[in-house]
Formats: sequence, structure tokens, C-alpha cells
Amino acid sequence: MTNQKLRLGMIGGGQGAFIGAVHRIAARIDGEYELVCGAFSSNPEKSKASGELLGLSPERVYGSYQELYEKEKQLPEDQRVQVISIVTPNHVHFEPTKLALESGFHVILDKPMTFSLAEALELREVVQRTGNLFCLTHTYTGYPMVKEAKQLVASGKLGKIRKVYVEYPQGWLSTFEEGGDNKQAAWRTDPNQSGIAGAMGDIGTHAFNLAEYVSGLEVTQICADINTVVEGRLLDDDGAALLKFNNGASGVLFATQIAAGEENNVRIRVYGEHGGLEWQQDIANTLLVKWLDRPAEIVRTGSGYVGSYAKHNSRTPGGHPEGYLEAFANLYRNFALTIKARLQGQEPQPEWLDFPGIEEGVRGMAFIENVIAAGQSETKWNQFTI
Repeated sequence: MTNQKLRLGMIGGGQGAFIGAVHRIAARIDGEYELVCGAFSSNPEKSKASGELLGLSPERVYGSYQELYEKEKQLPEDQRVQVISIVTPNHVHFEPTKLALESGFHVILDKPMTFSLAEALELREVVQRTGNLFCLTHTYTGYPMVKEAKQLVASGKLGKIRKVYVEYPQGWLSTFEEGGDNKQAAWRTDPNQSGIAGAMGDIGTHAFNLAEYVSGLEVTQICADINTVVEGRLLDDDGAALLKFNNGASGVLFATQIAAGEENNVRIRVYGEHGGLEWQQDIANTLLVKWLDRPAEIVRTGSGYVGSYAKHNSRTPGGHPEGYLEAFANLYRNFALTIKARLQGQEPQPEWLDFPGIEEGVRGMAFIENVIAAGQSETKWNQFTI
């Protein structure tokens, strides 16, 4: 495998943006990428200023994503950008991604994938038609112990899965933050930028993705209670859903941004016939495995007994905490290794292919539309449809 860095470009993520900086850190951790160009803001002057702060050549800092794609395509093949990272608000996901793929670039996109399910379905067709690679940054699937949990379930050791609990509590929107100068709150609670969902689109999709990823199952039915608690808010800030899975298992999902005092302690519990498991982000290096007929086990990141997926996605010896940025970097690294394998005509290793893609994006958008519809429905159970 070549150690040549992939040339990375970024759309969005300029001065004052939170998630753009996270993506850039994730891309740097393993040395698989070099940031070579960007259109960091819809404001050309702000884009130029952001590029200057990042040390980029002025001629490769662009005023729009359209300009970036057009001018980069004109560069020699060994100089032009190869991968586009898109870190814009939801309503500016579809067009930049579609055009990037059609321009011959691979894409890393922040979640949720699009503004609507209709856009997601069209984007799936574009990925299939162009053959270019696509990664969606559902961060929590990048944790080593989440990957260990998935492999444990897939091994059958827990038996048939019966119950899934997943939760994502936050408290940062307990007050009307969008009424001030909080840029993150402003766009995430704006239906014109965020879409039809607030909390369920922002963090509920993470919980949904985690439930399906770890369990290996797919949601088929949903019953939901969706709430807007803070006065004046235009989108949901709290909700819960009962789930039915395709093997007959049931589940509970809750996502809230008005749980005062909570930070980001994402948590999942999965129970089968013979045992269960539990993982939470606050103690991300630990996976708790509980058995019906023997004492519980504590599985730790960096230990020699974990499986190949957890080992591949760990960087430090046991006892050294690996967290959110490293999990994010695992998605970037696996995507890079997959691209490099393709460039060399090689078959990627299974561990490299373990990153969220277009299908997870479609199902995430389907979750948003289904959970909001279920919350408005008088019917107890609603079919999960795409």
C-alpha cells in the first residue's frame, strides 16, 4: 500500500465553524491526506481568509464549490484534488456532493446525508452511476469498542437479538439559544437549513445508525412521540421512538437536546438470548458484556484479546484513552485505505470497508421522515418505508 497522501479539498468549514475543524483534525491524524484546496464559505472573502489561515496556496482557495470543481478538473491528474470533504449545513449537502461525484471526485460528507429522503435516493443513484466512493461521517461507528460490539453480535455468541436500547441525551438547547448569536443553534433549529427535524435529524440519526450498525438489524416499524419543548422553537428538540426490527426484536430510541446538564453520552445496549452488551461514549474504551449464566466481562480497547476490527481501529496501548477525534479519524483512514487499494487495483481488506456509506445515508434520511411522520400519526405502529 502506497504511503502517498490523498489530496483533500473541503467545502464549508471556514472561520467559526465547529465540524470543519474536526474533519481537518481527523484527516491529519494518520497522515493519509493533505488538504490542498477549499471553498470554505459561501462568502468568497471569508473563504479566502479561511484558506490563508490554513496555509493554502491562494490560487487553490475558491469562492464557491462550483469554481473549485471546475478549476481543479483542469489541473494535471497528479495535482488535482482527489477527495472532497463536505461540512456544510444540511441544505447545502446534496448539490455539492452530486456535482463532486459527477466531476470524478470521491466524497466524505457530514451527516445527515441530505435535506430530504428524495435527495438521498437521487444521491444513491449518482453514487451507483459514477462509481466514485462515498463516506458518511456517523462518528460513533468509528470507536473500537463499538466495532467490537458489532462483531460480537455478528458472531452469534449473544444468540438471537431480542432487545435494543439506544439513547443520545444533550442539554445544550435547553434554552432558546437560537435567539442569540449561537450560529450552531441558529441553523440546526431552522427548518429551511436543517430540514423537517431538529433533534431527531441532528442526533437521532446517530442513535438510529448506531442501533442498526451494532445489532446488524434493520428497523421495519416505528411508533414515535416527538416534542418541541422550548417556546418559540421551530423544530423538535426532544423525542422517543419504539422500534420493531426485521428479526422480530423490539427497541427503544430516545434523543433529546433539552436534558439540562447532559453533554453527549451516547449509549447503546443490545440483548440476545444468551447475553447482552453495553457501550457508552463517556467510557468509550470499555465494552461491558453480560451473560445469562456467568459473570459479566469488561472488554477494553487496546487489549490483545479483541477482534481484528477493534485492533485495526486502535492506535495506542491499552489504558490510553481514545475518543471522539480518533473515532472520526478511523472513518477517514478506512476510506483512504479503500481508495488507495482501488488506485492500485487491489481488493480492500474487510476492516477497511467498515465505514458508513450511501445505504446508511438513505436509511438515516428515511428514519428522519418516518419518525416525524410517526410522531404526527394517530396510528400506534407505522411501517418504516423508503
